[in-house]
Amino acid sequence: METASRKSAVENWRDEEEWRGMEPADDAPTRAALAIVSRMPAPPCALLLGWRLLRADGPAGRIRVAFDGRDDFRNPAGTIQGGMLAAMLDDAMGPAILIHTGGASFGATISMAVNYLAPAAPGPMAAEARVLSCGRTVAFMEGRLFGADGRLLVQASASARLTPLPDRA
Repeated sequence: METASRKSAVENWRDEEEWRGMEPADDAPTRAALAIVSRMPAPPCALLLGWRLLRADGPAGRIRVAFDGRDDFRNPAGTIQGGMLAAMLDDAMGPAILIHTGGASFGATISMAVNYLAPAAPGPMAAEARVLSCGRTVAFMEGRLFGADGRLLVQASASARLTPLPDRA
């Protein structure tokens, strides 16, 4: 039997329809998040992975990001190599911290545990990440990576050291 707090956390992570899809949302929280991430140049890794913000809720510490599962990311079996999938989740959980802190802090990953649940075919993918806890120096996050068909491919949890960013307004 789930406790009330555990059940609430599970229900809050469920797949709300408005958080699905591969089209960017045009709402105030997502526009605010886009303004935050646009203050700095896109990291080369994000460009390689095809990082695109789809939806965000800064106060909730939640973000949805699209990625390109490129053909040149394939392993010998023809599916996307696991390290590339982990990089996608890392590149969703980190920006969740940035947006959650209003652009005040960057999260440098300390540790990340990754669970590969299904093979990932090349093509569009989307990651959802959220900040579970954010202290003065460390944040804890979780993320999930989905295929274009909505199938859950990879799940991860991570911790990150918070680094203050200079004001870039």
